[in-house]
Amino acid sequence: MGRLLTWAIIIGAIAFVLGFWNFAERVRVLAEEPERADGIVALTGGSLERLSTGVRLLEERKGERLLISGVNRIVTDEELLDAALNVDPQLAECCIDLGRGAEDTLGNAAETAAWARERNYRRLILVTDDYHMPRSHAELSLALPEVEIVPYPVRTRWTDPVLWRSDLGAASRIGAEYVKYLVIRGREAVLNLGKSEDEAAAPV
Repeated sequence: MGRLLTWAIIIGAIAFVLGFWNFAERVRVLAEEPERADGIVALTGGSLERLSTGVRLLEERKGERLLISGVNRIVTDEELLDAALNVDPQLAECCIDLGRGAEDTLGNAAETAAWARERNYRRLILVTDDYHMPRSHAELSLALPEVEIVPYPVRTRWTDPVLWRSDLGAASRIGAEYVKYLVIRGREAVLNLGKSEDEAAAPV
């Protein structure tokens, strides 16, 4: 029994390392120019470039509205849209919504789902940091199974192979994100246990 446990630990460790390596390599991609969608959602946290990218896509008419999800409650609209992002006031007034209810990625998904369903959106462009995209995309896909989620990752320095292969801090950041992603996939697998293919694909 002890030998079997040892081998199980070794195999598990190897599988984790290989999975992490694949994850780290896979998130380092350039965003492809998206076709027009109903709406755009940009998640706060990480780099401010997430939000400025969402604004740029809105300016390019890639969606009719932009949701910035997870805005800190103590940050005013003016501080974010005027000072930080320098958004045209008319664009901000007509087409940008600030969500202040989300405190994590799961909250982002719930906030986005309510926003999208209120407007009957069926196609969304999701903007977040590259290493954060797999988890964010998974959460939004679970919350909005009836909606097509189009990823638009913002490249960060953390996913540069030269950095994460040599810097423990960078590797730890991506590793932590990989673990959180595995948790979501595990939760999804549990929720789908015993369901038929049609039931698993149906909106919840």
